[in-house]
Amino acid sequence: MALDLSTLPLAFQFTSPGPILWRIGPITIRWYGLLIATAVLIGVSLSQYLAKRRNVNPDLLSDLSIWLVIGAIPAARLYYVLFQWPEYAQHPERIIAIWQGGIAIHGAILGGLVAALIFAKLKQVSFWQLADLVAPSLILGQAIGRWGNFFNSEAFGDPTNLPWKLYIPADRRPPELANFEYFHPTFLYESLWDLMVFALLITLFVRSLQGKPRLKIGTLFLTYLAAYSLGRVWIEGFRTDSLMLGPLRMAQVVSLIGILLGLAGLAWLYLAKRPLPDVVSTSRSNGAIEGMRETGETRKK
Repeated sequence: MALDLSTLPLAFQFTSPGPILWRIGPITIRWYGLLIATAVLIGVSLSQYLAKRRNVNPDLLSDLSIWLVIGAIPAARLYYVLFQWPEYAQHPERIIAIWQGGIAIHGAILGGLVAALIFAKLKQVSFWQLADLVAPSLILGQAIGRWGNFFNSEAFGDPTNLPWKLYIPADRRPPELANFEYFHPTFLYESLWDLMVFALLITLFVRSLQGKPRLKIGTLFLTYLAAYSLGRVWIEGFRTDSLMLGPLRMAQVVSLIGILLGLAGLAWLYLAKRPLPDVVSTSRSNGAIEGMRETGETRKK
């Protein structure tokens, strides 16, 4: 006799209460927007705290966060829209409706990287130093943001009857899966994976401050890039709504590239024992950061 896993004591099912948290008249607060805003606020606070621990002026991270938001969010939306262009071409008014969901983290990372590179060049500080301080906040923000997919009943996986499962309303199911009710909660898989990567990065950061061992600049971001991408490769395999380029799932392709780049960068640092190419020299970067730190302390006095 087959075992009905849904009857196990640990069985539970996720059911979204809907995308809207609160509505009064013309004012609507959506879960997706609230979660993104929460992730940004927590991320900025965490980055500033980590900056203080590395003796970097936290105001530098506060300024950078504005650049990252301006670069990341439009790029995340543009990336998603381009791969779903046949749909948005029919409804162009939906292109800016980001509150309804539909952003791609890989687009956000690319947009954020460009913004951070420009910022580092203008401020004459190390891009990799900034990237290390932002990486834990970035992955924590991704863990929080994935719950927006839950409230929007989107980004779910294949049908399943496992003890953990996600109920998807009929109007949100793909036509070919209309007869199925329960699906893999891929938002949960990725959120949990992101939290594990966050724990890894924070552990490395704390141990580095204790000199056990002291990390080279760029290590945290490269570790984030490889570790997050590793999880995304297998999680994306469950998804029913992957952004496609022909027969290829783009998230898996980009993630594989991310794994290779992350590992290659770490090998460059620790096997070749050479610093990563940067927008400024190490001495100028350290001097600029130190100068900004002293300026910040002077303002406080």
